[in-house]
Amino acid sequence: MWPPTAPRRRPEPNTKISATCRPRRRAPPPSSLSGCAAGVHFHPHPPAPLIPSRFKYFIPSPPPRLNSNSENLSVRPAPSVSSPSHRVKPPQIGMARPANLNEYEKLLLRMDSPRVVIDNAVCGTATLVKVDSARKHGVLLEAVQVLTDLNLTIKKAYISSDGRWFMDVFHVTDQFGRKLTDESVISYLEQSLDTDGVEEPHRPSEEAGLTSLELTGDDRPGLLSEVFAVLVDLGCAVTEAKVWTHAGRIACLVSVKDELSGSPIHRDAQRIHGIESRLRHVLKGDHGSCSARTADISSMAATHADRRLHQLLFADCDYERTSSSSLPSISVHNCSEKGYSVVSVQCPDRPKLLFDMVYTLTDMDYVVFHGTIDTDDDLAHQEFYIRHKDGSPINSTAEQQRVIQILRAAIERRTSEGTRLELCIEDRLGLLSEVTRTFRENGLLIARAEVSTKGNVASNVFYVTDVAGQPADPKAVDAVREKIGPHFLLVKEEQRPRLPCPAADGGEEAQVAGNIGIYLGNLFRRNLFNLGLIKSCS
Repeated sequence: MWPPTAPRRRPEPNTKISATCRPRRRAPPPSSLSGCAAGVHFHPHPPAPLIPSRFKYFIPSPPPRLNSNSENLSVRPAPSVSSPSHRVKPPQIGMARPANLNEYEKLLLRMDSPRVVIDNAVCGTATLVKVDSARKHGVLLEAVQVLTDLNLTIKKAYISSDGRWFMDVFHVTDQFGRKLTDESVISYLEQSLDTDGVEEPHRPSEEAGLTSLELTGDDRPGLLSEVFAVLVDLGCAVTEAKVWTHAGRIACLVSVKDELSGSPIHRDAQRIHGIESRLRHVLKGDHGSCSARTADISSMAATHADRRLHQLLFADCDYERTSSSSLPSISVHNCSEKGYSVVSVQCPDRPKLLFDMVYTLTDMDYVVFHGTIDTDDDLAHQEFYIRHKDGSPINSTAEQQRVIQILRAAIERRTSEGTRLELCIEDRLGLLSEVTRTFRENGLLIARAEVSTKGNVASNVFYVTDVAGQPADPKAVDAVREKIGPHFLLVKEEQRPRLPCPAADGGEEAQVAGNIGIYLGNLFRRNLFNLGLIKSCS
């Protein structure tokens, strides 16, 4: 009978178990399930779950839909938006281990937990990262997020689902196109991807000392300068910020604290109301409506900054204003024989492209069952076999067009347009207001920005264009650098990894490693062919 009334007795120490009589994985009896990390208590009358879940997801519900001309601002305690590669602990990936488990329950968890292999010998040009895990909604996204947060470039990837098990293989390099050789980075990856012993995900708290402002509205020249000037006038010190613009709209995450005491400001309801009122007036401009929302500290969980920016612009319906250019090229069609919808994407390659694709599909409640990702020079080819969470494919032309629109917007939001400027200078009150005002006075528009503060040093990155969205005038850039300081503000091209050619080494070892990599890729293609998802495995 299933489930069993009691677990199978352990064999004696010298007993051999053959493959044919190996005991099946069974659920523990209900009496042994004392509880799980989610705080669920099991009683004798209701039916108990077969296996206590070791995974807990903290994916927030999508924000409410906004009018196309609305501006939104919310205030909440802020998780850090700085690069996770600078943290001491591994990034928490939304999973927690239940407490007070007996040995049998721990064995079941180990059997279902992800298994991570990091190999530098298989491929001659990239490090191979293989993750085997039980198929659960969001696991693929969390794995890609860990790799992306370390600024690793995914040049190839194979995603395959066999029953209820996933095997993901990533060919990764650092941002300079080199294989991973730093043992600390490799150990960091193993700890982050293997969830055995992972602690509770970090939740924002009052002790963090930061308050997060979320802003969306119509973009215009000088808007950021006005926002930062208002914050300075209200005694708020900006410590971190991320800014995206797309299709004439802007989304900002700004972390602030009190200028004098350094304490969080969200405890003062009257002050929060004043900040909201002033910023709504700035966002409103000469036309349009505005709204404000204050988030409850107890109801907010830590959210990845890039995912939150995607959510804000998605709620603002920026995808309805995307262009119809030839690139990115996106198509969606159904594979009726196997019940999948096939999403094909071809676009210029850039950092974090796979993260944006997987996040968007996951946030729309699609499950990626199979996929191949490849990069040919600077052109990325991605193909995903997806279904809804209920197992059904995309069933209408209107839904296919909506998926194409949303994916196109997700690609365009982070596309590096404009001149990249890096500012590294001693931090002071009003620095951002002065810098952004200088951009405005010289006719430069900020298309994207990342602001972080470490100690007394401000490290900022700006992507600037002219007011029409065209490449910035070099004379205007030089004038800004002269005003701020040419030693502090530098023009730097974004680092794009270049994979070395194996033949350049001239060694037999590199050729063998390349052949092994080709064999592994063919193995995945053969798997897709056997499932009937591709016409040829050659």
